[in-house]
Amino acid sequence: MVLIAAALAAAYVGGLFFAAFWILAGVAVGVEWAWLVAGDPPSRRWTARVVAATLGVAGAALSLSIYLYVAPVTAAFVLLAGAVVAAFLARPAYFAAVAIPYGAAVFVGAMLLRRDPHDGLLAILWLFAVVWSTDIAAFFAGRAFGGPKLAPLLSPNKTWSGAIGGATAAVAAGVAVAAGGGAARLWPIVVVALVTSAASQFGDLFESGVKRAYGAKDSSKLIPGHGGLMDRLDGFLFAATVAAAIGVARGGLDAAGEGLLRW
Repeated sequence: MVLIAAALAAAYVGGLFFAAFWILAGVAVGVEWAWLVAGDPPSRRWTARVVAATLGVAGAALSLSIYLYVAPVTAAFVLLAGAVVAAFLARPAYFAAVAIPYGAAVFVGAMLLRRDPHDGLLAILWLFAVVWSTDIAAFFAGRAFGGPKLAPLLSPNKTWSGAIGGATAAVAAGVAVAAGGGAARLWPIVVVALVTSAASQFGDLFESGVKRAYGAKDSSKLIPGHGGLMDRLDGFLFAATVAAAIGVARGGLDAAGEGLLRW
């Protein structure tokens, strides 16, 4: 509940406060990934430092591109260079370099949607509604109906009934938020919400598979009783990436929110 309140407050304020909020979250997720995947303690520490610095600089470049003459592509070059350095430091655990695109996915999609001056706030609220509805409904539907497992090798507790329940709730929430925001055509929102919900659930399974591969129950102990931020944002970062990709493809970098919701 604390994280939800903070996310909503940051979304409402917008601007550099919103950017800083999600950049810090992305840094934390990237560091957790590096710490989980890298091998011995020295390489783990150095890789985590490079990951944190890279994500911080790239996030700052992306956020300042709204106010200064800084091309958003600058952030992409920073991320690429940081990933190369992280892979070198973590060798032979080269998979640690994925910490950088994985952490960047936490803030890039959210920032691209929120920068839309007209529909940025609505797009972020829509994204929250879809992801949170997916998580909550999947949990309760899975508990209530049980049934065949969704991906037992990755996450033994998730069921098909939970996945269907989560997707159904996400579509309902997405349509409700879009309609409340004045979206005229709602049937495309059904499809977009369904795709975004599927991305969120895939992200959850992906992170579960990574933790299982490295013998970890939680990504960290940052949040008492809940693990790390990677555990809380695993679905969000995939959903935000998909939603932003749709928005940018239709509306461009400065109207991604409109591209996502106005059909």
